[in-house]
Amino acid sequence: MEGLDVGIVVGSDSDLPVMEEATRILHDFGVPHELKIASAHRSPDLAVRYAQTAEERGIAVIIAAAGMAAHLPGVLAAYTCLPVIGVPLQGSVLQGMDALFSIVQMPPGVPVASVAVNGARNAALLAVQMLGIKDPDLRKKLRAYKDALAIGVLRKSEKLNSYRG
Repeated sequence: MEGLDVGIVVGSDSDLPVMEEATRILHDFGVPHELKIASAHRSPDLAVRYAQTAEERGIAVIIAAAGMAAHLPGVLAAYTCLPVIGVPLQGSVLQGMDALFSIVQMPPGVPVASVAVNGARNAALLAVQMLGIKDPDLRKKLRAYKDALAIGVLRKSEKLNSYRG
């Protein structure tokens, strides 16, 4: 699958419902992407191979989602020089805080960016922003997206004000 820009990796198929938001955002922006399952604990060789071969397959940014101990983003980051964005998942009794801390507390030299718990949308948007550094068309789409967000807020504000009369 040549020419992919974003690789999304989840540790389990149970993570897919949350990560569908990331695939939708990437699709909406026209960013080629792939979605794979590879567990840092149950299939570590597969996860390592994914990270080691991502760049040669055309991946520029990796988004990795994991819950509980959330080692997947860090394992991928250890085996690639590509940026890795971690999405902590809310699946444990700690409501995702354990995953969040696991992702943001990476040791020096192995950075992993992190978004909010279940923050698949922001992970995809951050990946789009990273790709947009060298892609003016993508930056233009991002500006339009942000403009649409602002217009949405203004419309809601106007609607609220019209009720107060």
